[in-house]
Amino acid sequence: MTKDFKLEEFIYSRFYEEAGVQDRVIESYENDPLIKRNLQTLAEQLQVIRDEIKTPIKINIAYRPQWWEKMRGRGGTSQHCLGKAADIYAPGLTIIELYRTIQSLIAQGKIRNGGLGLYNTFIHYDIRQTPARWRK
Repeated sequence: MTKDFKLEEFIYSRFYEEAGVQDRVIESYENDPLIKRNLQTLAEQLQVIRDEIKTPIKINIAYRPQWWEKMRGRGGTSQHCLGKAADIYAPGLTIIELYRTIQSLIAQGKIRNGGLGLYNTFIHYDIRQTPARWRK
């Protein structure tokens, strides 16, 4: 997808392995060209962040099919369902440092000003059309 990101990072997750649904997730991805395009764009944006911080970015989970969201009791309207979001962290950086770096790249116009959520152990970043910010 990019020099540092592989497709598998966006469609594989330990959560899917634990639930035994990884094959269904892959099938959902393969049958949706919009998801493919969105994940490519997301990977390109994460690559800009990766180049800035000069350390690997780890993806907890990115693409989450709508059926997965609903199975988990959620509404199915997450940016993850569209292939537009990833929950990330960077070993060697605190969550706050990563969050501030992303804020800076957005302010400089180097990456999309989409969704940015601060959590205790990860950052949610997405490429939606309108800015959104939250802390959990």
